[in-house]
Amino acid sequence: MILECGCPSEYPAWHKEDIDLGGTSVHIMPIPTPLHMPVGYEFYKGRQQRSIDELQLKEPWPGLTLTRTGLLRGSLMHLLEDVNSLSRHVKTLSHPFNVRVFIHPGNLTTARKSITDMQMSLFDSGRSPKELYLCYLTCPRCSEKRGGEKILLLRRWKKSKRLAGRLQSQQQK
Repeated sequence: MILECGCPSEYPAWHKEDIDLGGTSVHIMPIPTPLHMPVGYEFYKGRQQRSIDELQLKEPWPGLTLTRTGLLRGSLMHLLEDVNSLSRHVKTLSHPFNVRVFIHPGNLTTARKSITDMQMSLFDSGRSPKELYLCYLTCPRCSEKRGGEKILLLRRWKKSKRLAGRLQSQQQK
């Protein structure tokens, strides 16, 4: 269920876990993001939700929108239950699609330390960090009722032979 303000009422309890989302069906909506700043975020978020509703797709956590930005283009991604749809926006994530998840208590201006800590823990375990996805779990309107501002951070990672080799050589010294 989605709250009146558009925030997800439920979200996965994946705090400080590594999850493989490979093979998961997703609805992906491209958005313009000049210099990593989403343009028309609420418009595209509403458009994507309408598309999901029109296609009658089921979400395990309705309203959970994972946002990825880039220099010029980004995307909004919704996780779906297993579905076969002919929509060009419905795709299946590749195997493996490993992510490290962290629920940050605060807003985006305070997330820098959490993102850096998550990235360093990936390096320390011999994994190479890739793209970062984030999801606002609360907005300014509902944050007081729901225990403060929260952001779900997901950092995709891949195993790195080079980093693993460096770790082994450091441990042997």
